[in-house]
Amino acid sequence: MSLADLPEVCAIENRCYSTPWSLKSFEYEIGNKDAVLRVAIQDDMIAGYLCVRTILDVTHLLNITVRPELRGKGTGSALLKNALEELKSIMPNVNLTLEVREANMPAIKLYEKFGFRIIGRRKKYYQKPDDDALLMELRPG
Repeated sequence: MSLADLPEVCAIENRCYSTPWSLKSFEYEIGNKDAVLRVAIQDDMIAGYLCVRTILDVTHLLNITVRPELRGKGTGSALLKNALEELKSIMPNVNLTLEVREANMPAIKLYEKFGFRIIGRRKKYYQKPDDDALLMELRPG
């Protein structure tokens, strides 16, 4: 992901979320040396994007989003696979965490396909609508 991608990334973000990341949030992550940001390109447009950041000993999947009309076609899997390969090459024993809306079954199934397991719940973590977050983790191995 580059600064040039941000208008399109932000348009997708605003379309997909009731509380979207701001342009400044994406700019911050692009400038962060401990972040991994990727876009997936399909037919000369951004099909999806992913943001992962490591803080001390915690690596966290901050955001993974696919255009609604392109979901279910492997874009999310490709983004996650690519990020995991890069993270494991940098940190072979990476432990990756994430939060996901409890109601977002397609995302939960994607994460489980990659070996993530539910390890906790954050009550009323999401707003608009209110929803619990499931905390998921992928341990090395």
